[in-house]
Order: sequence, then C-alpha cells, then structure tokens
Amino acid sequence: MKHIRSQSSKRSGLIAAGLALLGFTTPLLAAENFLHFAAKTGEGKGKKVVLIAGDDEYRSEEGLPMLGKILSQKHGFDCTILFPAGDDGVIKPADHLLLSNPAALDSADAIVMLTRFRSWSPDDTKKFEAAYLRGVPIIGMRTSTHAFDIQGDHPYKKWNWNYGEGDWKGGFGKVVLGETWVNHHGAHKSEGCRGIIEEANKGHEILKGVSDIFADSDVYTATAPSDATVLVRGQVTDSLKPDSKPVAGKKNDPMQPIVWTREHKNEAGKVNRIVTTTMGAATDLQSEGLRRLLVNSVFWGLKLPVPAKADVDYVDPYSPSMYGFGGERKNLKASDLDLGKPLPPR
Repeated sequence: MKHIRSQSSKRSGLIAAGLALLGFTTPLLAAENFLHFAAKTGEGKGKKVVLIAGDDEYRSEEGLPMLGKILSQKHGFDCTILFPAGDDGVIKPADHLLLSNPAALDSADAIVMLTRFRSWSPDDTKKFEAAYLRGVPIIGMRTSTHAFDIQGDHPYKKWNWNYGEGDWKGGFGKVVLGETWVNHHGAHKSEGCRGIIEEANKGHEILKGVSDIFADSDVYTATAPSDATVLVRGQVTDSLKPDSKPVAGKKNDPMQPIVWTREHKNEAGKVNRIVTTTMGAATDLQSEGLRRLLVNSVFWGLKLPVPAKADVDYVDPYSPSMYGFGGERKNLKASDLDLGKPLPPR
C-alpha cells in the first residue's frame, strides 16, 4: 500500500495559504484537528513543545492534552498537541496513518510522545525525523518503545519496532529510546506498578519533588541500554489500587527499569536528550508523582533549571478513561479537549 500525505496536513496547508493571500497570518488558523496552548509566563520561556498522541489502547488523546495544559499554563511552555484526527477533528486512535498538523514539528524544541504502531506518510515521518536529527529532546511514554509499524513501500521501514537489520535492529524504540516492545512483565489489567526510585540516582534533577509514583498499567519487560541512567524501577503490585501490595515471587527480583535517561548521538552528529518511561496510560497520569516526573523531564531535556517542586495540579478537571482497545470516547474531537474544557462525558 502506497502512502500519501495525510489529508489533515494537506488541508491545513491549503487553508493557511488561502488566509495568507487574504492578509491573515497563520496564528489565526483554527486548530480544528490539533490543539495549541499558548505559553503563560513561566520558567519554560516559551519553548515549543509538541506532544504527539497516537495510540489505540492507552488513551494518549486524553492524557497528553492534560499534560500540555500543565506545561503551558503553569510552566510557560508553548504546547501543540497532535492527534490521529481527520479533517472533521474527530480523533481516530485506531487509524495508524493519521497525524494532524505535522508542520508543528518544524519548530519543535522538544517532543513528548505516546504512539503505538504508527504508519505515517513519508512526508509526515520526514518532519518527525528532521526534528530528531536537529537533536531535540524526546520524552517517550509507554508504547513509544514500539512507536512505528510502517506498512507498504516506505523509506522509513527501519523505524519499525521489529526491524532486524544493521544498526537499526529494534527500530526507533531500541535505537533512540533504548528499548522496543518485549512483553508484559506484570499481568495486564490486574497487576499494577509502583515506582521505586533508584537509590544510586535519587539526586537526579528529574526526580526533584517526585514521590509516590503509581501506575495502574502493568510493568513492561525492558532492558535499559548500557549508556542509560535508570531513575525508577517498577514494583509489580497485586492489584491496580495504589495501596496494593507487591506480588510475591520472582516478578520483583529484579525489578524492571521503568524510567531512564540517555544522551543519544544521532546520525547527524547531534545529541538528543532522551527520557523513556514505560508508564503513561491516561489513568497512570492521575499519579501526581508521575506528572511531576514528566514535567521535570521536559525541563531537563531542554537544559532548563528544574523547579524544586513543579506545580502539576490539573488545569481542568481530569477523569480519564480506562485503557483498552476500543475503549476510546466515541466522536471525541480535538476541540473537545481545549483549555477550559474538562473531558466530556462518555
């Protein structure tokens, strides 16, 4: 199957061109299938953060707008959230071809992503690659270890999670983030994950003010690369409740790495500051400790001073959906997730 550029990106470009002819500038363009949260005053200094939601299981379309609101309204980052959304703005998590407004990647200073098995067009993937080759920091969450499963005649097949040749074995996940998809280590949907801070690295900037991390998505099997700094390990718990007990037996001996950093020198000779976490479901982000770790990761990635205890309170009410295939809110539009709007009823 041959790829064509996403219809949403074509449409945005045509509308922008038309507005330019009429004397309008692109900031007046309605963000119909993506979101833009302008920065308020804060330590982020208006740095542009692009958050890419694109998975069909862990409700990134709900979690990343909430995180973008915190980054923009409380910490001064200019945030754009991209979705697998069509021209009508409806988010379609199971459509692996869609990426709204990929042009935002052209000026990204940092990327936060939660994607799973995406197969974007060559043009859209090239924009992502260009940002990567510029050396932008990347914070990869949960299924981003298996971000790509590119189909058809495509120049970026090496990015696939199961690519098996040369220097790109394991694809983008393995080469850039440090791991690809391996397996569920905890029992999916019945065993949770308590974050245990790595004692040797407890003074790392990303861990400032971080405590009580709990994720109700399970621990992934993972091996951090040799050049990584492991910050948090995942203790498998016997239920999805934050007060659940560790499971007995070998699952926690050893505990799997669930947050690590690395500085990856890419093919262009630039260094990407990488933060990888195998947590990140929309329900996981109810953990204040995890939200603070992710906000701190953006500061660290951009080499900005990390706040002593970053404010990560919700900007709008947040009641995320449980993860699971086919569990998305039906007919949810990007505009439904804008500032001042809590998640709509299911």
